[in-house]
Amino acid sequence: MKPLTTLLVLSLYFSGTAAATEADLLIADFEGKDYGSWVVEGEAFGPGPARGTLPRQMQVSGFEGKGLVNTFFNGDGTTGRLTSPPLKIERRYINFLIGGGGHPEKTCIRLLVDGKVARTASGPNTQPGGSEALDWCSWDVSDLVGKEAVIEIVDQATGGWGHINVDQIVQSDRRIASVTLSRELKLDKPYLHLPVSNEAAKRLMRFVVDGRMVRQFEIGLAEGEPDFWTYTETEPYTGKSLSQSLARRRGQAHFAPKTPQNEPVPDGFGIGSKTLRIEVDRMRADSAALAAIRTADQLPGDDLYREPLRPQFHFSPARGWTNDPNGLVYYDGEYHLFFQHNPYGTAWGNMTWGHAVSADLVRWKQLADAIHPDELGTIFSGSAVVDQGNTTGWQSGSHKPIVCIYTSAGGTNAESKEQPFTQSIAYSTDRGRTWTKYDGNPVLGNLQGHNRDPKVFWHAPSGQWVMILYLDQRGQFALFGSPDLKKWAKLSDVPFPNGHECPDLFELPVDGNPANTRWVVWEGGGQYLVGRFDGTTFTPESGPQPSKFGPNDYAAQTYSDIPAADGRRIQIAWMAGGKYPGMPFNQQMSVPRVLTLRETPEGIRLFFEPVEELKKLRGKHHAWQDLRLGEAPKTLDGVSGDRFDIEATLDLGAARSIGIRIREQEVVYSAADQQIRALNKTAPLSVADGKLTLRILVDRTSIEVFANGGRVQMAGCFVPEPQSDGITIAATGGEATALQLNVWEMNSIWE
Repeated sequence: MKPLTTLLVLSLYFSGTAAATEADLLIADFEGKDYGSWVVEGEAFGPGPARGTLPRQMQVSGFEGKGLVNTFFNGDGTTGRLTSPPLKIERRYINFLIGGGGHPEKTCIRLLVDGKVARTASGPNTQPGGSEALDWCSWDVSDLVGKEAVIEIVDQATGGWGHINVDQIVQSDRRIASVTLSRELKLDKPYLHLPVSNEAAKRLMRFVVDGRMVRQFEIGLAEGEPDFWTYTETEPYTGKSLSQSLARRRGQAHFAPKTPQNEPVPDGFGIGSKTLRIEVDRMRADSAALAAIRTADQLPGDDLYREPLRPQFHFSPARGWTNDPNGLVYYDGEYHLFFQHNPYGTAWGNMTWGHAVSADLVRWKQLADAIHPDELGTIFSGSAVVDQGNTTGWQSGSHKPIVCIYTSAGGTNAESKEQPFTQSIAYSTDRGRTWTKYDGNPVLGNLQGHNRDPKVFWHAPSGQWVMILYLDQRGQFALFGSPDLKKWAKLSDVPFPNGHECPDLFELPVDGNPANTRWVVWEGGGQYLVGRFDGTTFTPESGPQPSKFGPNDYAAQTYSDIPAADGRRIQIAWMAGGKYPGMPFNQQMSVPRVLTLRETPEGIRLFFEPVEELKKLRGKHHAWQDLRLGEAPKTLDGVSGDRFDIEATLDLGAARSIGIRIREQEVVYSAADQQIRALNKTAPLSVADGKLTLRILVDRTSIEVFANGGRVQMAGCFVPEPQSDGITIAATGGEATALQLNVWEMNSIWE
């Protein structure tokens, strides 16, 4: 039966195998130094075919030979057109490889007959993330055989994914057709492992239970050795049958029927269903990816959390991409950290709320992903609260409802095509272990554009929930009020010069005085306004002021529902833009930090300090007092490793500057310029009486600096040099003194 099965697959894969076929006719393979007789217009096509990936471009894969058309020449801002010489259509199909931008008519290849567009195709990408992998596409031109035509490759887009990749254009009597491959697995282990290639084209994978789709995401399945293995939990299916199938619809995604909107579905896999079917679109018939999928007793990776570039006291997900922290909330002895997450790849995409908890803000346990994409969109940023007064009516036992408020990003996944950006909620009544989406979602419809990132809190003086929302235009935020988190009404606008997304709004005492408080409005880039809030209107008194000066610090959010006995305002940021080459995860969070408002000569300002709990990780201690510093760098004897907690009190004396070099990265204070520099970024910082205090946290791939009690904070990432594990300190232009210098080697949160 094996040979028969093979023949059946081939008959699906190639059209016309029952009849004799003519040899293929090559139109272009772009292997030459230039485009030959093709006519070039504009700058996007460069001096000739690209040899793979261009500067500042993600890795391009899937093309044949050495050359291809790649209009990322000098970036997405260039435009142009490439036109073939006239050709006669002599076969039933025109096949080609295509990738890049998915903007119809602007990033496309098209067939012109009698001067009119007869066929067209675009790449797959329109959103951040995506893949530069090329994939096969076929035009059925059987009705055009005998006609003369030309082919145009067009790049008229200048924004994101404003380029097109094309290769291997061939006339043929065969085409890649829709195929279905199936395989059944018995789910007798807790995890399903999926092989991922960073260079593979993203395919749409669906989980279908009883004929109804319950989960859908994009994944780059590896055909050979995977770059890494990702996973999904199988507990709801244990002992049940898994059917996997693949379908190709000639560029058209094939979807299972949507769940009726009036039928609430828990945000899980459908416990109790007899079978789970996995479908993946647009796969080749000879794919080996299905055969590699496996069940397992544990998470993939023998070195999980011990990978060479894994942060050891900063949170990062076990697998996949992470960006904005979301839904920071404290309940019943646990700090919850939700986060923007792509569980199935190390690039942005499939926006899902990942979930981790900690009893001490230091050691984190990653739980199952909490909120998954649906027919309203992928799950963009938002916040979470504890409904202490049961305003939602959802409390059914001893636990208060935890409610997550998030943006349903319509149009960012296949299910939500043509849906707008709206705001939705999901809730848990079991300490955040399972989540149910509100069947009345969205709770706030689209106001304008990609309005997003709701931050919600309970405002006791006005007896209502308050939401601050970004309105998708720089400088435009608005406040909304609700009695129950389900019905919202606009309260007022919050102008914020150049403010951009991911807002926060919170109250703090000034210099710890509860009788003298101010409210802070925060935006994603770390600027903030200080003012007053009366339950309806925020009135600014100063700002915007910058708060972040490091290169990798974005979309910070503060915790809700911290007990009054604690009273801290605790914030976590995304250390955006870090590099982790070869790792099965991407990006990390900052350490939790405490925010305070203090009077300064410049006015009321925010100060930032690491949470006290981090000191639990301190290990071996090294200390110096009255250490004289000069031009010759002093090596701190006995200190080595890849993670440290450093506290220093420095007397600048006559020195022009003083610098600490850690793992080949420098933190330098210039007395002449009154600036501190770290990771090639600077911040203004004056010192009193010539004294400078520093707290420096060094992890495997990051440095966070807190200067003069947190007046300046700088967070940055780096890729470490091999064997860079020591610390030196020096002064220039005169002598300085390290009055106190303490270095602790830090333990890992994963051990």
